[in-house]
Amino acid sequence: MRIAISGTYSSGKTFTSYALSHLTGIPRTRARTMRELLPEAVPGKTLEQCTAAELVQLIVRRHSERAVFESRFGDAFISDGTSLQEWIYGSVRVIVGINPNASLHLGELESVDRTPEIKVFDEVMAQLGVYFKQHVQQTYDVFVHLPNELALAKDGHRPVNERFRSMADERLLEMAAELGIPAHIVGGTIPERLERILEVFGLQPKMGIEEAIELAQREYQAVDMTIESDRASVIVR
Repeated sequence: MRIAISGTYSSGKTFTSYALSHLTGIPRTRARTMRELLPEAVPGKTLEQCTAAELVQLIVRRHSERAVFESRFGDAFISDGTSLQEWIYGSVRVIVGINPNASLHLGELESVDRTPEIKVFDEVMAQLGVYFKQHVQQTYDVFVHLPNELALAKDGHRPVNERFRSMADERLLEMAAELGIPAHIVGGTIPERLERILEVFGLQPKMGIEEAIELAQREYQAVDMTIESDRASVIVR
């Protein structure tokens, strides 16, 4: 079974995918985050400083890595996210702006001005969506969707806000329905999520839930959380 852990920023995808992989023995796959890609893709910039064209490069880089890693595992893997996320994050920026935090003053039904940059970005994202949706439809059997239950991490990296996150969350579920991919919404604590996923798919655990969570915590703590500007300076040195 090809399971995608779906959800937006700070929904817990990474930790849940680590723990679920340990719990079930199903291999985990991922793509490098924007934070990891930025120093080599757009040196010296943070994500909120990127132009529309630079965001397109980052989106394509992430998708390419996903496709390569997914192809290595055949018919059984757990994916930390999907290419729908990158595409939807880009598409929502057509409404809230390339840097979403710069449009916090807008009302729920308002959008940023359709500048020439935004118009071109919109057209590019529409065309990328054709391909990304085809890829996702062919690649995953099911989504485990994590709702926005956790506070948005204030880690100096995520140029997003609750409006952006809510819009992206709604579109992820809309796209799953459009593509005919079953999406099981699984919330609660990490143990509750893992128990529910085992139940939904009839998976047999390879270890106890607490042991799987402990292993996931070790891996998660090893993830480099350095902000982009600091990471870039380390690479330069």
